[in-house]
Amino acid sequence: MSDTYKVISFFAGVGGIDLGFEQAGSFETVYANEFDKNAQDTFAANFGEDILERADIRTVEPSQGKLGAVKADVLLAGFPCQAFSIAGYRKGFEDERGDLFFETMRIVKEKQPAVVFLENVKNLVTHDDGNTFKVIREFLVHAGYYVKWSVLNAKDYGGIPQNRERIYVVGFKDKQAYEKFEFPSPIPLQKSLREVIDFAVEKDERYYYEKDKQAFFPQLKESMTRQDTTYQWRRQYVRENKSGVVPTLTANMGTGGHNVPLILTDDKRIRKLTPRETFNVQGYPADYKLPEKMANGQLYKQAGNSVAVPVIKRIAEKIKESLEVSELGNQSPVTEQLPAIIYTKMDGRMSGRSYPIRFFENEACREEWLSDAEARAEAGIESIPVLSGRDFYEQVRKEKSFEFLTLVG
Repeated sequence: MSDTYKVISFFAGVGGIDLGFEQAGSFETVYANEFDKNAQDTFAANFGEDILERADIRTVEPSQGKLGAVKADVLLAGFPCQAFSIAGYRKGFEDERGDLFFETMRIVKEKQPAVVFLENVKNLVTHDDGNTFKVIREFLVHAGYYVKWSVLNAKDYGGIPQNRERIYVVGFKDKQAYEKFEFPSPIPLQKSLREVIDFAVEKDERYYYEKDKQAFFPQLKESMTRQDTTYQWRRQYVRENKSGVVPTLTANMGTGGHNVPLILTDDKRIRKLTPRETFNVQGYPADYKLPEKMANGQLYKQAGNSVAVPVIKRIAEKIKESLEVSELGNQSPVTEQLPAIIYTKMDGRMSGRSYPIRFFENEACREEWLSDAEARAEAGIESIPVLSGRDFYEQVRKEKSFEFLTLVG
């Protein structure tokens, strides 16, 4: 393709996904969209105002304005995950935030990027008995993408001390690039808690928990005895992180919620992490700008909504390697509305791949092809079942590896 891949970014937040791609080299964000005002300000402080469109994605026209002026090689989208998370009660597409995936697909179909990269919560793959992710997967494949996905934990794939499992979905227009791409392998933990959290230097008093400030302080005092891990107050009890890392950061930490990461400092005081430390835990560099006048609650929210940057970087490096064998001429044609047969291989629930077997002019042609044993054998799918409805859900619940076909369009 080219020496520099042009990136467009949606639900950009404070720029964590963009930063990871930038650190991988050869990727340049030329357009970013974000709706939240405070996140916009943090993004602009680090990437500049010129590429940022401060707007609701529902109002963005792919062929007009800032977005219309750019060509997209790669599209990034960390679309809102609350609708699929435990904290968001897992309403999925019924939640107004859940339908933002379809807004993302509207942009994808118009801009036709060579690569689509999606990030979301682990619960996305199990929501609604797997149906939510099935819809997402099939929309991508029906748009002509060859897709791989995997759930990766930041502590195992980013080398940073945070227990953060997220699903990453990568779709390629070029089958050759798809075949070359593999998610990164696990790596040892590279940073200790003390490299991202300052146990020694005294912080502002507002970060400390004291006897006269929190009614549950005696329980904290009794339970928090170690400095090689972190703790949380879980409404009625103290939870120690047995892995010796920071628990998953969330958007409501630091606001009095039950999931605030806590430490025992060198002077034996109990305090919560500072906003800068939460960004450290996500793998942001020390020089990443946090607006000075922004409220701490907003900064905690931004860190909790963000991504583990080192994991993004490692995936982006694998994408870059795959694009080296890609030719734009090998991209699949636009397949809007065409009936299709999609192949999916699920390695349990947490990883797998999907791609189009074939597109057809109409459903009658598809049915004729499916009934042709010789054609199915030639395509290597003679023994693979077509699953839908209850059959699909029963297979997903088994959490085993299996392969199947679905019909879309």
